[in-house]
Amino acid sequence: MTDCCFTYGSLMCTDIMAHVAGAALTGEAASLAGYSRHPVAEEDYPGIVADPGGCVEGVLYRGVDAAGLVRLDAFEGEMYERRQVRIELASGTTVTAWCYVFGEPYRHLLQPGEWSFETFLAAGKSRFQARYMGFAALPPA
Repeated sequence: MTDCCFTYGSLMCTDIMAHVAGAALTGEAASLAGYSRHPVAEEDYPGIVADPGGCVEGVLYRGVDAAGLVRLDAFEGEMYERRQVRIELASGTTVTAWCYVFGEPYRHLLQPGEWSFETFLAAGKSRFQARYMGFAALPPA
């Protein structure tokens, strides 16, 4: 069985998602209403939290298998909770997908303002990869 996964931060990069999920996946633009995305203190990645007026742009990956979800759970760690959400594709179609939402006990780590994917690509991606691309805690694909 495979699932969909909505990503909104570093995993929007298909190379990072492939490394983490253990498989090359094709992504498509999608959005998640009712949430907002914020920088995490002293990190290059964001977290999302419920926000009735918010909307987060991201990438939907289809075909994430059970092993991929186990790897994603390990990668996201204790600060994130995997939840099912309804996302919207550019076509207007809605899809149920897994998404990692920032956990309440860690909310104090979120910074004000919107996290920028463009800034991540320009300055943060290389730092992120240097810090996290080992993923030693991940089970094999």
